[in-house]
Amino acid sequence: MTPQRVPLLAGLVVLLAAACTSTGHDGATPAPPATSATAAPPVTTAAATPPAATTAPTATDPSATAGSWRVTWGWAVPGSPARVTHPVRVPVTPAPGEPLPVLVSVQTGDHPAEGFSRITFAFRGPTPSYQVGYVPQVVTEGRGAPVTLPGTAYLSVRFEPAQAHDARGGGTADVPPAAIGYPTLLGWAAAGDFEGHLSFGLGLRPPDGGRLPVRLGESTRPDGTHVVSVDVRRA
Repeated sequence: MTPQRVPLLAGLVVLLAAACTSTGHDGATPAPPATSATAAPPVTTAAATPPAATTAPTATDPSATAGSWRVTWGWAVPGSPARVTHPVRVPVTPAPGEPLPVLVSVQTGDHPAEGFSRITFAFRGPTPSYQVGYVPQVVTEGRGAPVTLPGTAYLSVRFEPAQAHDARGGGTADVPPAAIGYPTLLGWAAAGDFEGHLSFGLGLRPPDGGRLPVRLGESTRPDGTHVVSVDVRRA
């Protein structure tokens, strides 16, 4: 009986040794991924960090929507028209190009978290000079006809030299509806495009019936258009 059991025991020893060797190999296989995973976090972290640093200011700061945005007239109630001057050599492009800065868009936006509403005027060509001030009644350029606006206070916005028409007399700007409907910035209207003078009116509703502080700013969009922004306090 004894001589027959020895080979059996020896066989079991061989099988156990093989099993131990196989288990040790499989256990080492996950190790390289573990090592790779250890090296991966720096790559993942590096990829995630720049978008967070780049996009966060744009999403939260309205003044960062255009990289070169700057204040040209700080928050105040203008007792007399606030004027910002830019030298513009006319014609801005040789004939048959456009002789003056050309209005290409008017846009509005509400910023309740920052406490203001905004209307912007974007120009192709250099930034024209502009002035913004309260008036008893907005009137048209040239004729002096009253311009109908909502609200109880009115801002006149004038650009020069500038135009909002092409050589055929057609309009050049994409514009929003005249009714804006923000808490204090209620509406806007064109007030004239005459001999290099381009005018608009804004209808406001100050909560106390007085006059609201305004702020003026400028920026340059990626397409090269120059933007003038008029901000009005919401309350």
